[in-house]
Amino acid sequence: MKPVIEVDRLSAWFGTNQVLQGITLSVSSHEITAIIGPSGCGKSTFIRCLNRMHEVVPGARVSGLVVLNGEAIYGADVDPVLIRRRVGMVFQKANPFPTMSIYNNVAAGLRLNGVTKRSILDERVETSLQQAALWDEVKGQLDKPGTSLSGGQQQRLCIARALAVHPEVLLLDEPTSALDPIATGRIEGLLRELKKSYTIVIVTHNMQQAARISDYTGFFLMGELVEFDATSKIFTNPKDERTEDYITGRFG
Repeated sequence: MKPVIEVDRLSAWFGTNQVLQGITLSVSSHEITAIIGPSGCGKSTFIRCLNRMHEVVPGARVSGLVVLNGEAIYGADVDPVLIRRRVGMVFQKANPFPTMSIYNNVAAGLRLNGVTKRSILDERVETSLQQAALWDEVKGQLDKPGTSLSGGQQQRLCIARALAVHPEVLLLDEPTSALDPIATGRIEGLLRELKKSYTIVIVTHNMQQAARISDYTGFFLMGELVEFDATSKIFTNPKDERTEDYITGRFG
């Protein structure tokens, strides 16, 4: 199966501080790829490089190659805004737009893309909320503020907002770290369902979560990709001693 994202010798800096060192891996279509590793190892920086969010930080830069469905996303003629539409992102802390209703939160990206016809907006909002397993809970209160929802519902609202513009890839940065076990389980079940339609990359500090939901796992340590393989192999028969030490809790 042809990779959706191919990363070749990707390095990243904040000013003079190098935080990623020559990362090479491929992200397969309709699968969940988990990125694990201790705090400060470069996990979040890595996925922010996949949709050019890294460069919004002053002094940040990258080298190497990131190819999205055959297109080098750091090419001189590539619009980073268009890349961010194609590669959606959900952050660690749910961040619904505080002044917007549930409906307008989901529709915001569509309107930015020039969609104004109400029937199209209605259909896409409903479909996206259904995909995010939220429609049945909010369909009678779409005019209420997005911030009126529970933490888990807010995170699913942010997922719906990302899905509304039909991205090719969905990135999630620790999406359940602030949620209780029940809400976490809902998100995990949702991601398993979404991978039928989307390619997903998730950063997680929770190794059990990575083992439960991902197809492939990359272990990062001090800015390097130590090991990347099928999740079952990473957790049962890792090739690198550092990977085994991390997943067995000897450090991290």
